[in-house]
Amino acid sequence: MSEVALKELLSLAIPPDRIATSPAHPRDSARLLLIRRSTGEITDHTIRDLPSLLSPRNLLVLNNSKVIPARLVCSQSRTELLLLEETSPGWWTALGTPSKRLQPGTIVIPDPIPGSSPKDPPPKIQVEKTIPGGQLVLHVLGGTLDLQQYGLPPLPPYILKSRRVQGQPDFQASDPIDYQTTYAQTPGSVAAPTAGLHFTPELLTKFPHAFVTLHVGLGTFRPIKTEDFREHPMHSEHYEIPAGFAEKASEADQLIAVGTTSVRVLESAPHLNPHQGTTSAFIYPPYQFKRVGGLMTNFHLAHSTLLLLVAAFAGPELTLQAYRHALDQGYRFYSFGDAMLIL
Repeated sequence: MSEVALKELLSLAIPPDRIATSPAHPRDSARLLLIRRSTGEITDHTIRDLPSLLSPRNLLVLNNSKVIPARLVCSQSRTELLLLEETSPGWWTALGTPSKRLQPGTIVIPDPIPGSSPKDPPPKIQVEKTIPGGQLVLHVLGGTLDLQQYGLPPLPPYILKSRRVQGQPDFQASDPIDYQTTYAQTPGSVAAPTAGLHFTPELLTKFPHAFVTLHVGLGTFRPIKTEDFREHPMHSEHYEIPAGFAEKASEADQLIAVGTTSVRVLESAPHLNPHQGTTSAFIYPPYQFKRVGGLMTNFHLAHSTLLLLVAAFAGPELTLQAYRHALDQGYRFYSFGDAMLIL
């Protein structure tokens, strides 16, 4: 049965009008679906109910990576870039569309952020080469790339598409704040750790909590395109576990991971003492979790490694049941949508 449920889950269609194009305001007013693995019980709550749903002996583990404004719109050349990583000053790896207009030697000029008027001339960016996996190597020519003037929040394509369908502009003035957790600290992610978007500073004071850092990149958001999901290539991502984390974790009865990125750090790190590393952990059923005892996460896209991780934690059948319940009860989906808590 689990194979059938997993196949159905990975191809589950979410109606376009259920894709959230903006977050709940205030953040903790979003809905929360509680799933109890021991009984299979599914109940409806809000994020504000979290203090009553968790034990004071639980430790929330959150990813404090900060999203960089990594989306560059280059209207002059009718192209768009998603910066992935600055490998050395002025050199970036990136994804770009359409690829036919971004061949080696091409020079593009990013548009300034809507409503801004930069004093300096816009930077010129040259495509130096392409590398396996559809990535580009970019070089900023003769200057620096000020992402605060030219970079937009890297909202997922499905949000931008939904906004266009609804006649909304691509960029909204609240996006830089909305697409960032309130506790973000270390710049490096090109997609938000979205489960954390629901926390206000006030709500966070009500739980014992600790931070790890995982910079979200291709390893998290690239969709599965292989016929057998087990053959999907996972890209590595940088993480860090700070001083004091191991002590907090040892005092807790259970670690509650906020987001799949926190799960990947906790499950793949060789130990919880302070260190930096990389992970290409690909978690799918029937993975046996070693450290994570609970998971708070948003609803994820079909054909994603994130959905497979959730199915590994809750079980494919219960995860499918939860998604069907969320659809029936009017939950909002994906990055700006509602959340689930799996205990």
